[in-house]
Amino acid sequence: MRILFSCRPAYGHLFPLIPLARAAKSAGHDVVFATGRGFVDQVRDLGFPVHPAGMSVGEAETEARRRHGDAEIVTLMITMFADVLPRATVADLARLLPLLEPDLVVYEMSDVGAAKAARDAGIPFVSHVIGRSMPAAIAELAAPEMEWLWDGAVPANPMLGDTAIDLWPDTVRDPEVARVPVVLRQRPVPFDLDVPMPALGSGKPLVYLTLGTVQFGATGVLRAAIDGLARLPVDVLVALGPGDPAQLGEVPESVHVTGFVPQAKVLERASLVVHHGGTGTVLGTLAAGLPQLVLPQGADQFVNADVLAEKGAGRKLVGEEITADAVAGAAGHLLDDPAARNVAAKVAEEIAGLPEPAAVVEQLEKLT
Repeated sequence: MRILFSCRPAYGHLFPLIPLARAAKSAGHDVVFATGRGFVDQVRDLGFPVHPAGMSVGEAETEARRRHGDAEIVTLMITMFADVLPRATVADLARLLPLLEPDLVVYEMSDVGAAKAARDAGIPFVSHVIGRSMPAAIAELAAPEMEWLWDGAVPANPMLGDTAIDLWPDTVRDPEVARVPVVLRQRPVPFDLDVPMPALGSGKPLVYLTLGTVQFGATGVLRAAIDGLARLPVDVLVALGPGDPAQLGEVPESVHVTGFVPQAKVLERASLVVHHGGTGTVLGTLAAGLPQLVLPQGADQFVNADVLAEKGAGRKLVGEEITADAVAGAAGHLLDDPAARNVAAKVAEEIAGLPEPAAVVEQLEKLT
């Protein structure tokens, strides 16, 4: 087969697709990507042919604000994800698909314009989960704005379609994804850039702190977390991703600040993860059987934080709750209390039992 993977130009939208794309390539299939211009080089560096298509979330937000000014965030988000972003993707893929002639299109769940372009071209398509689906109330508001995508034949889920690849294990599963008629379960396999493991010489417990590849600039949150964690008898590794470590200024001796890290290897060494609640970090931490303290900053991170706290796999601090004192208290509790670790260990077993990407490739072959 020739499989086209389509995604937004952002690390959190691209990286979840890489394990499946590599498995498809290893199985002998021709794999090609379509993404925004800002990420063409990153995809090419990972060894895949890539074509520019669509636009970035930031560009879409600019257009939404041009239309609506200081409207409520829900109005802006619906305009972005139900109109501006998918129309840009549809326009580019309508020209690209006849040239590439893929047998299948796999799109990350927010890139629903790729689903319309595929359907218009008569090509099978499958959504790939990268996070949580829209809350029901927002999905209801967005539904009328998304009708143009489906030409009157709306699938079971207007973002996910009728067939989805699901990375969530049962304990923390997204119920909306579970309702899609055809669900291909897949183990959330970690993917990291080829970067060195930071030197961590101390024998003290390691706390891994990150706000991901979007909210890394939330310096106030990072400083509160660093100041709180520095009070504990631990070493702290802060990963800023594309951020500049100099933005944090001086940090305590027990704190090491860097850019990208091989997160899977870090999790093997860590005792606790303090992070923003992005799905990749949530699932990676659960797969490692570790407790987590979530400091959500946007998007579906608040839902992830709620689910982890509800299931007992960690704790959350939100907004003004994020102080050095609160971080020190919550992190200290999670380091000493085995309850969250036991829940995480149970979920780690669920994750280990999910099918590998290679098995999902075999299922995709049957779909075409």
